[in-house]
Amino acid sequence: MRRITGFSCLTAALLALAGCEVTAPRLSLIPAERPTNLTPQPPSPRSAQLAAYYAGLERDLLVRGLLRTDGGGPEVAFDAEDLAENFEQIAFYAEYNGAGASAGPGTSGVLTRWEKPVRVNAVYGPSVTPEERDIDAAVVEAYTARLSRLTNHPVAMSTERRSNFTVIFASLDDAAFVGQQVRAAIPQISSENLQFFMNPPRSYYCMVLAASDPANPATYNRAVALIRAEHPDLVRKSCVHEEIAQGLGLSNDSPRARPSIFNDDDEFALLTSHDEKLLTMLYDPRLAPGMSAEQARPVTRIIARELMGQNL
Repeated sequence: MRRITGFSCLTAALLALAGCEVTAPRLSLIPAERPTNLTPQPPSPRSAQLAAYYAGLERDLLVRGLLRTDGGGPEVAFDAEDLAENFEQIAFYAEYNGAGASAGPGTSGVLTRWEKPVRVNAVYGPSVTPEERDIDAAVVEAYTARLSRLTNHPVAMSTERRSNFTVIFASLDDAAFVGQQVRAAIPQISSENLQFFMNPPRSYYCMVLAASDPANPATYNRAVALIRAEHPDLVRKSCVHEEIAQGLGLSNDSPRARPSIFNDDDEFALLTSHDEKLLTMLYDPRLAPGMSAEQARPVTRIIARELMGQNL
């Protein structure tokens, strides 16, 4: 499933290298609360056409046995060596540059993750119905609780305007709303990346951008994700699973990772048992932000064997 995978880490690194400071959003950039009694307008022809396309795509993937939700079975077994190698590829390597451009194969970076608590706020474009909002909020709330347990790091829902991880559910018709929310979440975002969020190509189902702390470029302090409202339920939930996890620091995809959502083959829709272990590894206190793959490798192999119950 094609998304802006790896977009978050590398963009944050580019911001840090350019000397840009990601500051707290100014109040003037935060839109006023939208009245709750407004009825969403019918979708535009473009949005309706996109929804029909994504619905057909989901049906096709399901017929082909893809978008699995079982987390993986005996036929996709993996061992500690697989886990350690996949972690290195997904946590340390970058697939995309800013605005979805390829960064080139084998572009290595450093371990990047959050050090402060992650406070997730779900916001909804005017086109999203109240029923859809209730479903999406329940998905995000359950998932953030799961992520907190897996990482042993504070990850929770927040209704505060100054939350540091914004998840936007919006359609093509909500481009202005998306622009406001993205700019409020990351004021120093480039015009190129902002336009990409407001008008993404059809081939990008969802996306995330995480920005680093100016005082410590290997740690994130703000993030924003976009989930297209035109998606049917399963792909929409799949986007939530992948983009929030990527915003926590698992920024890349690997064709060798299986069973995993960090793989562009669309085999799995939701976070798998393999992916849960990747998140646990990412926030293990024996690893530290700023470590290179070479520095972390001896430690990650130990952690992987522990998680798989194999002898050290």
